[in-house]
Amino acid sequence: MLSFFKPSFMKLLLVLANVLIPVAISFFARGFFPYKPFLPGLAQHHGQVSPEAPFNRVVFMVVDALRSDFVYAHNSGFQYTQHLISSGAAMPFTAHATSPTITMPRVKAMTTGSIPSFLDVILNFAESDTTSTLASQDTWLAQMKAKGNGELIMYGDDTWLKLFPGTFSRADGTSSFFVSDFTEVDQNVTRHITSELNNDDWNTMVLHYLGLDHIGHKSGPRSVNMIPKQEEMDAIVREIYEAIEQQPQLQSTLLVLCGDHGMNDAGNHGGSAPGETSPALVFLSPKLKEISKSTKCPIEAVDEFQYYDAVEQSDLVPTLAGLLDFPVPLNNLGVFIPSFLGFWPEKRDQVQLLRNNAEQILRIVKATFQSFKDDEVSQACRSSSSDIEDLECQWTQARRLLRQPLDSASAGDTLETLTKFAKQAQNVMSSTASNYDLSKLATGITISAVATVLAVIVSFPAWYRSQVDGTIFVVVAASFGGMMFASSYVEEEQHFWYWATTGWLAYLALQQNRKFLSSQTWSHAFISPSMLFGLRLLRRWNQTGQKYAGAPDIAHSFLPKHTVFMWLAVLVTYYDVLQRLARRGFPYASTEVSTVLAMALCLSALCFKCAFTYADAPELLRALPPQLTRRLGRLPLVLLARVVFVGIAVTLVAAIAFRWWRRQTAKSQNGYGTSSSTSNRNPSSRLRGEPATIYLLHDLLTLFLLTQSRSTNIPLFFILETLLNLLLDLSLSPTQITTTSLLFQHATFFALGGSNAISSIDLSNAYNGVSGYNVIAVGILTFVSNWAGAIWWTSATVILFVEGAGRSNHEVQNAKDSKKKAGITFDHLALLTLFETISLVFVMAACTMLRTHLFIWTVFSPKFLYSMAWSLAQHLGINVLIGGGLLWISQER
Repeated sequence: MLSFFKPSFMKLLLVLANVLIPVAISFFARGFFPYKPFLPGLAQHHGQVSPEAPFNRVVFMVVDALRSDFVYAHNSGFQYTQHLISSGAAMPFTAHATSPTITMPRVKAMTTGSIPSFLDVILNFAESDTTSTLASQDTWLAQMKAKGNGELIMYGDDTWLKLFPGTFSRADGTSSFFVSDFTEVDQNVTRHITSELNNDDWNTMVLHYLGLDHIGHKSGPRSVNMIPKQEEMDAIVREIYEAIEQQPQLQSTLLVLCGDHGMNDAGNHGGSAPGETSPALVFLSPKLKEISKSTKCPIEAVDEFQYYDAVEQSDLVPTLAGLLDFPVPLNNLGVFIPSFLGFWPEKRDQVQLLRNNAEQILRIVKATFQSFKDDEVSQACRSSSSDIEDLECQWTQARRLLRQPLDSASAGDTLETLTKFAKQAQNVMSSTASNYDLSKLATGITISAVATVLAVIVSFPAWYRSQVDGTIFVVVAASFGGMMFASSYVEEEQHFWYWATTGWLAYLALQQNRKFLSSQTWSHAFISPSMLFGLRLLRRWNQTGQKYAGAPDIAHSFLPKHTVFMWLAVLVTYYDVLQRLARRGFPYASTEVSTVLAMALCLSALCFKCAFTYADAPELLRALPPQLTRRLGRLPLVLLARVVFVGIAVTLVAAIAFRWWRRQTAKSQNGYGTSSSTSNRNPSSRLRGEPATIYLLHDLLTLFLLTQSRSTNIPLFFILETLLNLLLDLSLSPTQITTTSLLFQHATFFALGGSNAISSIDLSNAYNGVSGYNVIAVGILTFVSNWAGAIWWTSATVILFVEGAGRSNHEVQNAKDSKKKAGITFDHLALLTLFETISLVFVMAACTMLRTHLFIWTVFSPKFLYSMAWSLAQHLGINVLIGGGLLWISQER
């Protein structure tokens, strides 16, 4: 029964199952993340008369992560801004920022008026995709440029330069990847303000400050640095406002103070928590006193982070269009904020403004819904049964009112109907983000289900032979898939892996106890407790998930207070890598030379990490002498990182070339490739002879992963190496090795700080050795830094399989010929494919069945994105290609 299919056919089925994974993901993603309608070109007035605007310039000041309470609450540092609100010179709002609450989609919403979809998280990394920039889209910046009455200038976050290439005449982008930079990143913006306020050649000044967001990421919203930073931003508001008051060329200038998003209690953002979706929005000008009444400030929140009137962030765009006299951008879904209608005393002008806004949105509705009728639909008004028919009815009523003579009585009804239509259209068009293509969703699920069936077929022999072990593996996969239907389990997924790994180690301990009782080998009695203790350390290293994200842990609570202990642990970790490289990294050199070369490589990596820490978290270096830390701050990070990367690559290539030359020499002398006196079972027996490529790869990979990890996480890799050595002393079967690998890959991902939230993606190491934005390099480094633990366990798994041949593992030990070893590799990849296909089909099914769930875009959509990364990058790229390739190399020895 187990040999019903030929091995060649089984291999074909395994390849097909893995090929179907990206195909299924492609279909499902296209149905789950549909593109919204995009109207090309630049909006024109189309002969419409535009009411005279009160402003001709705008200073658009974005304070990254400016949560509403930072400006409006009693404990705010924006004292001057609060004074302007109280005096009527400023009009405050709470802007609703839809998820994902990250900078690029939010800037897109604030400039186009559209509502970005969750797909923009992916497109943010796709530099070649035209939808990831706004150069070809209609924005209020493009409209201000088209007016031709002034230049556009920008200072701050260089996201604006990437989104709007060629738009700004003068610019100074601040590129900061280190969240500890609270001051310089903002000073680079502020230093331009005074001189630019004296210039009269611009009509738009964009300022984007990052320091407050960095403080939130670093220390949270209650950091001691938060109020001083708010006071610094408030001082800038004061300087600009007083210049508007005093300088004649600025008298018709509007100052807009806003946040692109907020932050949660942990200081992060990306999701849809109230704090993340509630940034402040303030319009400031002396002219506002004409239409604005005195407003009490500070005040208490009406609801969680809700102060004053709530508006959509996209409403900013048509409001600026009216206040600055330019056509509403073509793809805008925002609605003019009625509070500003007081600038136009004539009702006819007010109606014209709202009519321009409504007709612009109407064009998008027609482009989206081809069946939309904009003629008389009185029947639809009487029996509207859908949102579109209701929208048709709203527009019919608006057209009737617009045809009537305008008087004071009808003007109010017209304004109300136009606003109601625009709001209704905004809601309908916003829902197009959830306008799923069910046929593509079903196709994706079907393909993944077929891949699962194929994986079951190819993995069944391994499952059947291993009996209990195989059953446990399948139970883990099925249990994990089932929990995808519960949002709380998805948010707190780490607990599943921690408990599953603990249970698995307990199971292995029971088996080990039987062997201990029979062999009386006392050293084995401490293996299981030691592994459980190591796992406990992993669990406490980084608190992740949602519920306990800010709870005390080792990385954020203990180590920053005990920096001497932390750096001792870091040194121990690097020394462990150093001594292993000295033994087997340079087979062509003497012992002394090998030690020197290993020291040079590891010390360069350590120097880079210290210099990186000085830029990223200088408080962790306070135990070092100030003179040394200042020297570290002067080290070139990009150059140091490149030295480390090149050193790792050269070491690997040289060792492989020497090993190849030695094997060729052995063939010519002895007729076979490996000396019979050289053992292939114990790496220590090859210290000065022919080092095994897989051991060298593991050591160099560890050094690379240390470079891509935060300094507080580096000691974890010494714990992982210790766990590997303990596992090597166990007699694990191939199925047990595969199960151990799977569990530790996921558990370590969360132990290093990962989660299923977009806000937990760590970009701090994404630019190591990269001087400019390179989508491929940044994407690879981002993945490596966030999946470092999982990648490490792939290499460790190969070590477990190879070392099993010399550690009393009879299944592996008896696999003397390459065919049997190939069978073990096949079973390993088949089981991993089985888990990946099962998890993928369950995630897709959950996203489809729960597509109307309240948390679809905040919990399940991010989980699908993470599943894509696990399936495409970790499974196919790391486990199958790299891990499988290393196992194949080991078979050839």
